[in-house]
Amino acid sequence: MAERSGPDLVTFGCRLNTFESEVMRDHATAAGLDDAVIVNTCAVTAEAERQARQAIRRARRDNPSARIIVTGCSAQIDPDRYAAMPEVDAVLGNQEKLQADSFLRLDSQPVRVNDIMAAHETAGHLVEGIDGRTRALIQVQNGCDHRCTFCVIPYGRGNSRSMAIGAITEQVRTLVANGYREVVLSGVDITSYGADLPGQPKLGQMIRRLLAAVPELSRLRLSSIDVAEIDDDLMRLIVGEERLMPHLHLSLQAGDDMILKRMKRRHTRSQSVSFCEAVRKQRPDAVFGADLIAGFPTETDTMFENSRALVDDCGLTHLHVFPYSPRPMTPAAKMPQLDRNIIKARAAVLRHAGETALARFLDGEVGRNRAVLIEKTGLGRTEQFALVNLPETAGQPGDIVETEIIQAGSDRLTGRLARRAA
Repeated sequence: MAERSGPDLVTFGCRLNTFESEVMRDHATAAGLDDAVIVNTCAVTAEAERQARQAIRRARRDNPSARIIVTGCSAQIDPDRYAAMPEVDAVLGNQEKLQADSFLRLDSQPVRVNDIMAAHETAGHLVEGIDGRTRALIQVQNGCDHRCTFCVIPYGRGNSRSMAIGAITEQVRTLVANGYREVVLSGVDITSYGADLPGQPKLGQMIRRLLAAVPELSRLRLSSIDVAEIDDDLMRLIVGEERLMPHLHLSLQAGDDMILKRMKRRHTRSQSVSFCEAVRKQRPDAVFGADLIAGFPTETDTMFENSRALVDDCGLTHLHVFPYSPRPMTPAAKMPQLDRNIIKARAAVLRHAGETALARFLDGEVGRNRAVLIEKTGLGRTEQFALVNLPETAGQPGDIVETEIIQAGSDRLTGRLARRAA
């Protein structure tokens, strides 16, 4: 896909932020702000916030005359901190950044951050594509009604709101018409989808109706899902719908029941393992990623070992490891904290376990045929989200090609063209 013009976007954090950056690109371009730099921040960890502030300072050094606009979860939670930075010209909240008039009123209202908890709807923002990508993201849900003790995100995103099924279908049709073969449904807590809508449709029902309404969509992916909220419709789709890709990213966070309880998570260790076993039994090609937190307050060596062992017990292949970081306004920040060196060491152990599991999975792919979506010349991803090096003659970005996997490296595969997929 061709790259789109407009302001420079510096995006941190989740896939939802990536989607929202494209909405802001369109709004800022329409407002004549092509020379602006928009920094879309994340508040998940203190490190994410540090990187955002560093990016703001770098943006000013590299663009002395540009208008620098800061938004995202960190800006929503602590707007005064960013407004006080001399490099920053404007601060927008997470609701305001998605409103076109915010970019028209920067001179009169350089700081626009309202109470996110007052937000009750998620608007259907239509974007024509995602800059420089062959895989498109759409927002189907925002916010979160749960209050995990480590998580500050509800204070940045508000309570859970869902997009109507008709608006989702319209967005996907637009993306498919613009050449996208794969769409990712994103949100803060997408498995809570629909509780605020008339009739309370669940995520499984929405996906089933979407796939029926847009038969020309080749591939559908889900962002992070919660094993405590898998409805029957969704489970049937996961194990039986070929267009729903067999890579599931799970919001697990830990593998010890006491830590999960102190995190105020709603699943147990055994539920995580049972879910992965049930899916893999009915869909053997399924693979699982997961978010895991290292060094949560009060975590003992034994508790941590239960989390490390979850990599093998669930058969995880793609890990997002977060060293625990105390966040403002969260109960966990008041719990007995571990030494930072212990936290870093445990995060390193989890990352190594993830790297070992990924390498083992990739080795098992050699000799298989996989349908690979080409993301750019010579590079694509399988249905299981494995990265594949391809011959430059294999096809164009956006093509799905049948590929024989001939070699595995530490983080990616190498393939050769078998035949063009239908």
